Amino acid sequence: MFIEFGVKDFIDILLVAFLLYYTYKLMKASGSINVFVGILVFILIWLVVSQILEMRLLGSIFDKLVSVGVLALLILFQDEIRHFLITLGSHQRASLLVRFLAGNKKELFEKDDIMPVVLACLNMSKQRIGALIVIERSIPLYDIVRTGELLDANINQRLIENIFFKNSPLHDGAMVISKKRIKAAGCILPVSHNLDIPKELGLRHRAAMGISQVTDSHAVIVSEETGAISVAYHGQFFLSLSAEELESILTKEN
Repeated sequence: MFIEFGVKDFIDILLVAFLLYYTYKLMKASGSINVFVGILVFILIWLVVSQILEMRLLGSIFDKLVSVGVLALLILFQDEIRHFLITLGSHQRASLLVRFLAGNKKELFEKDDIMPVVLACLNMSKQRIGALIVIERSIPLYDIVRTGELLDANINQRLIENIFFKNSPLHDGAMVISKKRIKAAGCILPVSHNLDIPKELGLRHRAAMGISQVTDSHAVIVSEETGAISVAYHGQFFLSLSAEELESILTKEN
């Protein structure tokens, strides 16, 4: 007997392969790759026992474990699943639909709006003052803002530098800029567990990467050790930027 294999079957296999690959990337980024391998081994054993060997008793036990295991995986990997859904929603075409339904517009900054941030980062870089500034785009940062001290102030170079001054009580957290206003400071960000992040990059860089993986925000980092200015965006680092490069990244539409 010949198995019929059409275009629909090819697309089906391709989508499953893509889903497995994307799941592998998420697990690797979160440091849960061993769990992913364990799940694959369990699924293979389940298929062999229930489909090939047709062991009814053992197969029924595995069936029950699989049905319960799905709920357990949803609880264990809720952060990864949330990241996956946010990534889908923040895709360029999907985000257009989200903004249309929610009435949100992607935050676009002109040169005059962003120059106080650029100049503040440049001065802090020269003085080796560490800083972490998150600039909201289309995905709201309400949950992040609530973790810090509310300010709701104009974007001002001196205010930014004073907040991140070493003796300031808010210098360890992140500043959030939304709607062309400094909304809060001293905010707590989700830390990325991506094992590919270079070890010479500190906790500020990991926090910046974390927020860039779950939102479409720009996260600007000034290194306290080296003074280097970097940006995390869509899970990618742009390291050792000049003032012109920083301005270009923060003002571009995509």
